[in-house]
Amino acid sequence: MTAQMDEKKNSSEIFEKMPVPKALMTMAVPTIIGQLIVLIYNLADTFFVGRTNNPYMIAGVSLILPIFNITISLAGLAGVGGGSLVSRLLGAGNSDEAKTVSRFSLYIAVLVSALFSILTFLFMEPLLGVLGAGPETYPYARIYAFCVIVLGAVPTVLSNTMSTLLRSVGSSRQAGFGITMGGLLNIGLDPLFMFVLFPRGMEIAGAGVATFLSNCISCLYFFTVIYRSRATSVITFSPRLPLPQRESIRGIFGVGIPASVATLLFDLDYVIIDRLMSGYGDIALASVGIVLKAERLPLNVGIGICQGMMPIVAYNYAARNFKRMKSTMRCALLSGIITAAASVTMYELLAGHIMRLFIADAETVALGTDFLRVRCLATPLMFLSFFTVYLFQALGRGDRAMFLGVMRWAVFNIPMLFLLNHLVGMYGIVWSQVTADVLTVTLSFLVYRQFARREHI
Repeated sequence: MTAQMDEKKNSSEIFEKMPVPKALMTMAVPTIIGQLIVLIYNLADTFFVGRTNNPYMIAGVSLILPIFNITISLAGLAGVGGGSLVSRLLGAGNSDEAKTVSRFSLYIAVLVSALFSILTFLFMEPLLGVLGAGPETYPYARIYAFCVIVLGAVPTVLSNTMSTLLRSVGSSRQAGFGITMGGLLNIGLDPLFMFVLFPRGMEIAGAGVATFLSNCISCLYFFTVIYRSRATSVITFSPRLPLPQRESIRGIFGVGIPASVATLLFDLDYVIIDRLMSGYGDIALASVGIVLKAERLPLNVGIGICQGMMPIVAYNYAARNFKRMKSTMRCALLSGIITAAASVTMYELLAGHIMRLFIADAETVALGTDFLRVRCLATPLMFLSFFTVYLFQALGRGDRAMFLGVMRWAVFNIPMLFLLNHLVGMYGIVWSQVTADVLTVTLSFLVYRQFARREHI
């Protein structure tokens, strides 16, 4: 009973009483910092590998990015589905069920990530072939995938799941710190393993080992936080708890599966971009690989804002405090739009300088500069698109989140890639995001307006 009262007190301070801008800042800032560090450590591998000035090695790393992001989607299956439900259960005053949901979510994370690791190992060769790995890039891609996916899937998925669950009860600072620590460790370990401990020509293996170790240490940190707070938190690994109620299990997967599918489709979009761009040569593939990472800066900030918003919206939706819920939505939306607009300006002005941070090869820089200036135009539209998806996840409306995710990627984005590649060629691939997201944002607005009228919120 004491644990439940302490958890309720902690969440109610942020979710019920604190002024909305301060509450959103309290939840979002640690998450944004964590997202930026994740971006930086993803970029760090590309940056340090780029110091070799070997475009084939960079292309090998870039090919694995979509597979690595699948591990994040697996974390969404358990973390987003379980975290959203935990926040809503706390808002409804049901701490006991929130505890069983958190335990179930953590065990699901271990199971699905271990299965993904095994399947990647067994089907590595055909998988890399589908991704477009050529004779020059295949050896590098294989080594990197073994380190960060085969060895690293479980700690990566579990770390992100634990972070999301901690954020769902208002512990955003601890959630953000664990992700930030892992990212900073990776940045520090990259040059040590790549240029000191590993021999010349094996830099990509050093980058992969550094990523794996940093995720393991981050995972250990989250284990420690959860264990130490076991007496005052609903987040637990305790095997003695019963299974969640059937309705709760449906709630976890009802939100978690759409969240995971949306991320998988996002990754599939990146896979198709890589696959289509590989047809224009390894230089084009290396260029777009850098761009797809560099463009993530404002997107990761936007994701941090949405992840900070989710528990507050979920809690107040369950508590029927629609005024505070809508105030939080407006505050998050405004923050994301301002960030996106500023990023478009920055990329248009500094695209060439950004490319030269990663590689000195003049042809790769020139092509990547053009790509980045086009891709960044989609940033405000992309934020609006996934803002709506995160919102429906917070409300427990996985069906609408699934609909928007599938429409965005399977109906608009991916077909647009093939269409514009056929009509325009290489630059059509780059313009596809802007074109498709105009349609996505329009649909998202219509779906939310219909939902708000039906629910009278």
